[in-house]
Amino acid sequence: MAELRWNPMIDDWTMVASNRQNRPQMPKDYCPFCPKYGKVPEYDVYAYDNDFPALSQTPPAPEQPYTDKGSSLYKVAPSHGKCEVILYSPEHNASLCLLSREHITKLVDLWIARFNAMKSDKKIKYVYPFENRGAMVGTTMPHPHGQMYGFSVMPKKIELELESARKYKETHGKCLFCAMNEEETAFGERVIYENAHFLAYVPFFADYAYGVYISAKEHKCDISELNSSERASLADIIKVVTGCYDELFGFMFPYMMCMHNAPVNSEAEYPGLYDYYHFHIEFYPPMRSADKQQFMASSETGIWAHCNPTSPEEKAAELREAVERFLKSGK
Repeated sequence: MAELRWNPMIDDWTMVASNRQNRPQMPKDYCPFCPKYGKVPEYDVYAYDNDFPALSQTPPAPEQPYTDKGSSLYKVAPSHGKCEVILYSPEHNASLCLLSREHITKLVDLWIARFNAMKSDKKIKYVYPFENRGAMVGTTMPHPHGQMYGFSVMPKKIELELESARKYKETHGKCLFCAMNEEETAFGERVIYENAHFLAYVPFFADYAYGVYISAKEHKCDISELNSSERASLADIIKVVTGCYDELFGFMFPYMMCMHNAPVNSEAEYPGLYDYYHFHIEFYPPMRSADKQQFMASSETGIWAHCNPTSPEEKAAELREAVERFLKSGK
């Protein structure tokens, strides 16, 4: 089964993809992402279709589990979209922070190429590159990789961001995300690193202890707008942020890296969105200390009422120190 099911309580869709239950746990002596095993060619960076996709450009017809004609309340829809695997390096034990800046720039170029390819499907409304790193966030393959999904319906969090950004633009005449950059830069204590084109900080409202945002300094609505210099700067800041995570406690730090771009093929639904939406990356690491996990429990999961058990300013200071150690290490 692979279909979208409507949740009338929150005006949103759920992906139901029982085919993903059959994903194998790979044996220790085999990795399909390593070229030597023959599933993928020799590569520097590489993208291919997910073997167990939740979304497809040729989705099966939705099942009607309630009546022959379906239900007016519990609607279903085809799970149209795209799911790709993005391989970062042929080196099995590599990670983003261990790759060279030049290599990560190739990855940025690949993200952009696949972003543009996905948005050429006019049914796709949102393109979402992301990475789950570490067993703690459900990764079954240790080889360095991420994924990219193309959605035919707008994810709820992006809907909320779009609405907030639109209202801020109407009220204040400027981009909400640019204003956040200005606030964080002026205050300074939550900024952990910056370069010519990007800013990394623990936001004022951070709900994860070590949650870092990377934001373009110039107003860019999506990753495809980055020029060559900005792509190199993005590679640099991704390397440093992921490197400082590993430096923080001296072990491979788990995280979810979530890349937020403006919607695609959606100007009619969101007029002016390129003026008020802003490219940024959100990191969600599940550790709140070296030996304690930050769980998304009843409050966070049940009613989206997040509670950060730490001070963003204190955690930013720890991350700045980790950045300094990482930069001095010469990795």
